[in-house]
Amino acid sequence: MRAIPTLKISISGVRGVIGDSLSPTLLTRFAQAFGTYVGSGGIVIGRDPRTSGEMVKQAVIAGLLSSGCRVVDVGMCPVPTVQMMVRRYGAQGGLAITASHNPAEWNALKFIGPDGLFLGAGSAREMLDIYHQGEYTKVTGAEMRAVEVMSGATDIHIKEILDALGPLPSRPRRLRVVLDACNGAGSIVGPKLLEALGAEVFTINDQPNGQFPRPAEPLPENLGDLRAAVKEHRADIGFAQDMDADRLAIVSEQGAPIGEDYTLVLATLHVLGQERGPVVANLSTTHALDFVVKRFDCPLYRTRIGEANVTERMQREGAVIGGEGNGGVIYPRINFARDSLVGMALILHLIAKQERPLSEILSELPRLYMIKEKVICPSHKIGDVLKMIRQVYADAPLDLTDGVKVSLPHGWLHVRGSNTEPIIRLSAEAETEEQVRQITESVFGLIQERVKS
Repeated sequence: MRAIPTLKISISGVRGVIGDSLSPTLLTRFAQAFGTYVGSGGIVIGRDPRTSGEMVKQAVIAGLLSSGCRVVDVGMCPVPTVQMMVRRYGAQGGLAITASHNPAEWNALKFIGPDGLFLGAGSAREMLDIYHQGEYTKVTGAEMRAVEVMSGATDIHIKEILDALGPLPSRPRRLRVVLDACNGAGSIVGPKLLEALGAEVFTINDQPNGQFPRPAEPLPENLGDLRAAVKEHRADIGFAQDMDADRLAIVSEQGAPIGEDYTLVLATLHVLGQERGPVVANLSTTHALDFVVKRFDCPLYRTRIGEANVTERMQREGAVIGGEGNGGVIYPRINFARDSLVGMALILHLIAKQERPLSEILSELPRLYMIKEKVICPSHKIGDVLKMIRQVYADAPLDLTDGVKVSLPHGWLHVRGSNTEPIIRLSAEAETEEQVRQITESVFGLIQERVKS
């Protein structure tokens, strides 16, 4: 079998393993290509706390300066903070240094346009063409400018949230919150926001040192420490972030993880209770969202996976909220980006407004069961796998917008190639645990066999 590459170059950016496929030379060239693409204006850069982050940042700065850009370094902060600062300061673009949920040995570059949104497919391809051609803008030493270091970006982020939503309503007892920041970019700003909202805050994994205390994805199986802390502190809710603090998962006051998909469902429940309007989510987001949107008689639009696809459709439809089923909440009144800080604020306002425990609010929503799996798959075999899925489910309604989504009598199945890793992603949802298990098991083995063939 062909070896699985550890470098992923796509319209989502470039990811790789430090010391293997992602070298300083490669990073500098990508920064040169991006600098050439955006022109000589200001570029905002920020990074997550991975131990390789400083090396990556210096390589990126070298590439940007050599192509004539003015670099504004906002330091270690969440990716949504970088996006907000691009818009706030009218920069030509931004560059976020983070591998998000990937393991510690990985790092990555995410390219941001002047609107603070990740580059769409067309723009990303233009930038990649510049990289592949190797024709970069070059300036002399006399034309290069010093790097500007901007402190206080996360404080601005907090202020934007408070200005839009305000503090939590006063109540006899403050809401008690536990935050698991995964020693990531949300470790400092997360507690500061929660305290500013008026919550009583307890933290775990709150040292932004690049050491992963748990797998970075805030999946239920990775949240044992948070579940225990919620019970120990008798908290009203527990929040878990990933390394770059764009995704948010939740543990109820009973110490039960509710699943990343319900993060967007709860945030939408609060927002639509305040203002009606269109909602946008990707194809793999729970259909419990449909229930909430229908309750308020609002339209719901589905897109391909990827924040850029969701935000593009949100702008087109004038959406009041949107996001992805991996814990990504996008609330354009504050930040046109997946933002765990905004997600926490919206959901705390929901609990405070309803004056009920989270578990009681959840009990009024459909309880659907989801399974997410992945199979390592070389890029050249992804097309074969998707063709097989289309053939197996030829008699069922199919959505081919992004991979293959199959509508089934009691649920759905979505199979696609990852945008960021050499894997096939499989998501399935149904009304019972047994039904979703049957859906998943029926196709998982077929995918593995096709990959090995």
